[in-house]
Amino acid sequence: MSSRAVEVVVHGRVQGVFFRDSCRAEAQRAGVAGWVRNEPDGTVRARLEGDPEAVGRVLAWAENGPPHAEVERVEVEEVAPSGLGEFRVR
Repeated sequence: MSSRAVEVVVHGRVQGVFFRDSCRAEAQRAGVAGWVRNEPDGTVRARLEGDPEAVGRVLAWAENGPPHAEVERVEVEEVAPSGLGEFRVR
């Protein structure tokens, strides 16, 4: 089975709107491993790893985020899969 891994930085009003917990729920629903964390500059950074279609679904969700988020842009960088087994909020 092929695996895709990406590092994502989400810009906009994305802290204090349950972005991390909502991302965790989306990733777990899709079967994607990785992590998500708030950054000091106000962005949210995540690593998503798993089935390419599942990673794509979580990326599509991140374009809008949870209901109170205001996503301005999402930066995506392809990275090497590292074999993560679960998804965590950091």
